[in-house]
Amino acid sequence: MRHQNIDSTSELRDRLNRETAKISWHDLQKHYAAGNVMGVSDKADLIQIAVAFHFDDRTQVEKWLDRGTLFEVDDSRALKWYTNRAEHWAVVIPPFVLVQEVK
Repeated sequence: MRHQNIDSTSELRDRLNRETAKISWHDLQKHYAAGNVMGVSDKADLIQIAVAFHFDDRTQVEKWLDRGTLFEVDDSRALKWYTNRAEHWAVVIPPFVLVQEVK
């Protein structure tokens, strides 16, 4: 049974990788306005965080929030990204859009 779980996680990672795309911050405005955008540090694995969201791993998500690896996008950061026309890698885990600035 454990092997099946590993396979399903691997399949999920593959699917999320395929669904991840570059997007302009301007195109994320309606999601940001709805409060559904979460930022991911550029040093973190966006897909790993998306998998944790998918499986509702609250303990791990809270650790990332505490470390700043995962963060709520505040107005000042949103304005900076808007002004700089920043591009992000984005993946959707309803109702959230996880974004990581392209460096």
